[in-house]
This record gives sequence, structure tokens and C-alpha cells, in this order.
Amino acid sequence: MATKHRRRPRVTGETGDNAGPSRGAQGGKSSVKKSRSQGRSWRSLLVWGVLSAIMAVSVIILLWVYPSGDVMEVLAGQRETLLHKFYPVPCSQDYDNYKMFTGCTPLKCGRAVTDAVITQQEAQRMLRIAEAGFSLGGSDGGASILDLHSGALSMGKNFVNMYRYYGEKMKEILKEEDLQLYRDVRLRIQEEIARTFNLDATSLYLTKPTFFSRMNSSEAKTTHDEYWHPHIDKVTYGSFDYTSLLYLSDYSRDFGGGRFIFIDEKMNSTVEPRAGRLSFFTSGSENLHHVEKVSWGTRYAITISFTCNPDHSINDPTWR
Repeated sequence: MATKHRRRPRVTGETGDNAGPSRGAQGGKSSVKKSRSQGRSWRSLLVWGVLSAIMAVSVIILLWVYPSGDVMEVLAGQRETLLHKFYPVPCSQDYDNYKMFTGCTPLKCGRAVTDAVITQQEAQRMLRIAEAGFSLGGSDGGASILDLHSGALSMGKNFVNMYRYYGEKMKEILKEEDLQLYRDVRLRIQEEIARTFNLDATSLYLTKPTFFSRMNSSEAKTTHDEYWHPHIDKVTYGSFDYTSLLYLSDYSRDFGGGRFIFIDEKMNSTVEPRAGRLSFFTSGSENLHHVEKVSWGTRYAITISFTCNPDHSINDPTWR
């Protein structure tokens, strides 16, 4: 009888000559496909990783530049030092409703920023004047007012006349040299506004309210503490024709939030406070604006306003 040869059964996992040739070929193709698939997966992961990193960095930058979440044009950054920047805007028709003063009523409207009107030393001295005055009182809410002209000082939920309330003690708090610096700074601001808008400086008159402000993140207690509402100075105060703000502390260093924002049709724009920085603008509805809520720290500034109407003028403060 012829001998019958039995084939050796295959064992799972065998390699070499004992594995069938078709099994080996299929395994090789599968390995190549798997390798290519893994390569594509790693490349995809790498691309997505890079894109995610770019998106994350972009979000961080936006949050740093625009902490309120509103994308807007920065007219003056806190880190910039500006000699003079002017941004023209079309004049509104507000001025037609008021008495016109030739050579003073705005025919050219806009907003300007400069860091060259006072020195850093003078800014520090002005800050000390503000701090000395506010040491006598202050609002229970987030906004306190100190008016050297009228004597108005925030006190709790109300205002007092500090000259009457403290009497002769005021001369120990605010000395004549402090008031002289205040007058000098006011005059320089008046001249800067006149140069920018092509006016005769003598046609401008200081008007009320002109005051120091101190803002912090405390909860508002009265409507006077709600400084963040949009408004138009010419409408709110009537006498204003030109508004200026002199900042005495630094955005992002001394406080967060508290940027000055012009509300425009296409894109809002902001001025970031910087100690010694002067921002000024025509007071009509072409410059609708508001101040962001202060989120931390303390923001100091002084609002100095000017009118073309001599009937609305006020005098400089003095002890003489």
C-alpha cells in the first residue's frame, strides 16, 4: 500500500516556511496599510495640535488686549508714549441748538491724546493732591468726586462742601503751591485744546463740573456711583464744548477695566489711561462715550471742561 502523507496542521502564529505563502503576503500588505494609516493619524494629530495651539494663543492675546471681550480699536495704548495724536470725526448737529460763539464753537470736531503736556513728576504731584482731598471723605460706592472749585466732596452716599465742613483745616491739606500747580496744568490743557482745534485760547472758559475722580470696583450705592453709562457731555452738562481728562494712574498696573471708550457706529475705540496722559475731545454727540467698570485697583483722573460761553465760566481755586 502506498503510504499516505498527512499534512501537519498549521499552528496560529507560525512564521517562516511553515506558514502558508498567501497568509504571509496578506500579513505584509496589512502591515504596510497599518503603518501608512498610523502615519496619517500622527500627521493629523500634529496638524490639529498646531492649530489648537495657535487658536489658544490667539484667544489669550485677545483676552489680554480686550479684557472686556469687546474687540475695538485702541487709540492710545498704556505702553505707548504719544506726543500728539488727533482723530477727526464729523461734527454733530448738537451745536445748532446752542448759542454760537464765533472762533470757539466747534467747526472742527474730533478727539486727541497726548503724553507731553505734563511731566511724570507733575502727574505724581497731582495724584497726591487727589489723594489728600479724598482722604477727607469718599463715596461708599465705586466712584468718588473731589471738586476744588465748588468744594463738593463725596461723603458716604452724599456730598459735603469740604471748605465749610473742614474750614481752616483745608489749608493744611491743600496748600497754595498745590493749587498753583493745578492752575498751571489747567492753563496748559486749555492752550493744548486751543492749538488742536485752531482756537484763540482766551475764547475758552473753564466751566463746571471740573473735578477729580476716584473709581474702584466697589458696588454702586447710589446713581452717582454708576459712572459706566454711555452719555454725551454737551447733553448731560449743557455748558461743555470741549472736554479733557488727565489721567493720574496706569491702566493694567494700578487698576483693571476703567478704559475710556468712544462709542462709534462701526467700531468702538478706546483710550487706555496712563499717568500724565491727556485725552480731550469736542463735547457733542460725535463723541458719545463711557468708562468701563473698574474690575480691580483704583483709577484716578481729573476732568477739566471748557465752554465758549463766558456766562458759564468758573474761577480757579486759590487761597489768596
